[in-house]
Amino acid sequence: MKDEVFAFAYPWLLLGLLILPVLAILRGARGAAPAVVFSSLAPLRNLGRQRRASAGGWLTTLLLLALGLFVVAMARPQAARTLTHIESSGIDIVLTLDVSPSMKAEDFTIGNQRANRLEAVKQVTEKFIRGRPNDRIGIVAFAGRPYLVSPLTLDHDWLLQNLQRIQIGMVGDATAIGSALASAANRIKDRESKSKIVVLLTDGDSNAGQIPPLTAAEAAKALKIKVYTICAGAKGLVPYPTQDMFGRTVYRNVNMPVDETSLREIAKIADGQFYRATDSKSLAQIFEDIDRLEKTTEQFSQYKEYRELFPWFIGAGGGLLALYLMLSQTLWRRLP
Repeated sequence: MKDEVFAFAYPWLLLGLLILPVLAILRGARGAAPAVVFSSLAPLRNLGRQRRASAGGWLTTLLLLALGLFVVAMARPQAARTLTHIESSGIDIVLTLDVSPSMKAEDFTIGNQRANRLEAVKQVTEKFIRGRPNDRIGIVAFAGRPYLVSPLTLDHDWLLQNLQRIQIGMVGDATAIGSALASAANRIKDRESKSKIVVLLTDGDSNAGQIPPLTAAEAAKALKIKVYTICAGAKGLVPYPTQDMFGRTVYRNVNMPVDETSLREIAKIADGQFYRATDSKSLAQIFEDIDRLEKTTEQFSQYKEYRELFPWFIGAGGGLLALYLMLSQTLWRRLP
């Protein structure tokens, strides 16, 4: 909705205002009719000082102002505002993020600075959330067990605040992919929406939980939930931070196992897609691809609402005209 804009329905009628200066000139040139006619003004010249009578000027001004207000009222001044109605067919999305200790590996970069996997994931996830204002989005973090960071919500500012609270190791040390996927699917299984999606991002093998990942994928498919899987992290040796005996942070190269086969199969079963993110650029590109694949349908309709202002001008003009008539018949009455 936009701010109100002042406009006229019939602006060409404002040309009538040009008549008012002409009337003022004609009235001033003609002057008022004399109350007493003398054959000569000479006998009256020495009766006293000349005084300029202003009553007639004031009355003329009141009359012209009243006529001007009536002309403006005829042009129908209006306060118009444009109302925009948006009908959106939103998508329900649950972002399921791995926060196991392996996410500490610093094989990503942010602004040319080395960053761990979770920091890079949080950065691109924030951009993804901001780009989908009409979708209900929730977040599930998982390691040894799933943890609900935020239920589905349209309050994305609040959602982003909760995203920043996610920390590595907040729910254990293992990786329970099947349990996390089942928890995410459970959050949207009963929703009535155009599409229901789970984005599962992890960097390791599933080594915990009571629900096998492929079983959770079958359940998601039965619930008509699509699952996009993202395997984050470089292959081979990656720098992993540890502390030495003096409490200082040191890095050692660690080979972390990744089960790409299971993640590909999860995506295939649940009608989604598998992605491999080995650096910040590819991770950002993956979220952009998912954003293009899952578009929200929006319908816009606009209409204008007018608030008529001419009664105010008629009222003001009528008030001035009434004042003119009252003063011309009382205080400033001219005797013949």
